[in-house]
Amino acid sequence: MRIFKELDINFMGMRKTFYLISGALIFAGILSILFKGVEFGLDFKGGTEVVVRFPRAVEIGELRGMIRGGDLGSVEIKSFGSDTDYIIRTEKKGVGSTISDNIKATLEKAFPAGIEILQENRVEAKIGAEIRRDAVIAIFIALIGILVYIGFRFKFIFAIGAVAALFHDVLLTLGLISLFTGLIPGLNLEFDQTMVAAFLTLVGYSINDTVIVFDRVRENLKLFKSAAFEPLLNKSINTTMSRTILTSGTTMITMLALLFFGGEPTRGFAFAMTIGIITGTYSSIFVASALTLDWSIARKAKITF
Repeated sequence: MRIFKELDINFMGMRKTFYLISGALIFAGILSILFKGVEFGLDFKGGTEVVVRFPRAVEIGELRGMIRGGDLGSVEIKSFGSDTDYIIRTEKKGVGSTISDNIKATLEKAFPAGIEILQENRVEAKIGAEIRRDAVIAIFIALIGILVYIGFRFKFIFAIGAVAALFHDVLLTLGLISLFTGLIPGLNLEFDQTMVAAFLTLVGYSINDTVIVFDRVRENLKLFKSAAFEPLLNKSINTTMSRTILTSGTTMITMLALLFFGGEPTRGFAFAMTIGIITGTYSSIFVASALTLDWSIARKAKITF
């Protein structure tokens, strides 16, 4: 199925404008990370997380009032998919079920019967630091592996453009997560293991779209050996645009369904993936392909296969 039959857009002619747009967005994201930071989840900073079920619907404000006298320190409360289930997080860590028992005892003053602890998770600060380090290593190894793969499958010049696009996607998505943290009620954008999974998924998704474009470039380079590289890049992007929009569009529908109708635990993943789909599609054209073109111009190299 093709949406566009005779698409003819000069994408490469607009690349410098989109370099500026990408640069501005990444710069804004980096400023947000430096001054606002990223909110780490329990997996990374350590603490105790308890999922509590109440016998009736409870407002968060009411729940905060119940918890206030429980000697639990700084407490974060979020809905867990319904108005009877809540996640209660505290940086305090205790032996065994000390913290969950304390929370349950505090809440039972308002609800003498019916409080149910569905789940309790505890993470030590040292373990959280190790998980943070392993998450960064996992993403870095994925990028290096992709660099090697693209270098072997295509040429090194294509690998540089592809990996630069992936760094662009990761930085832009991370910056937007930092910017949006705390701005939208009910949207949990804590950086935890689920969020790391989202980043690794969007890296794979983005490189898949880039490989499709580069495959068409390689085919056209073999068919039109005397053609200039820039119009050939434009031709390749135009002919793959229908496939790109269909694939990205169907994936986006799934992520938006998770974002708006999924529970609290999946919203951060869905938000990161939604941003990643947009940036991944965009970067395949205006970062990976554009940088490959500029690299070939700077080195005055003729690309052949």
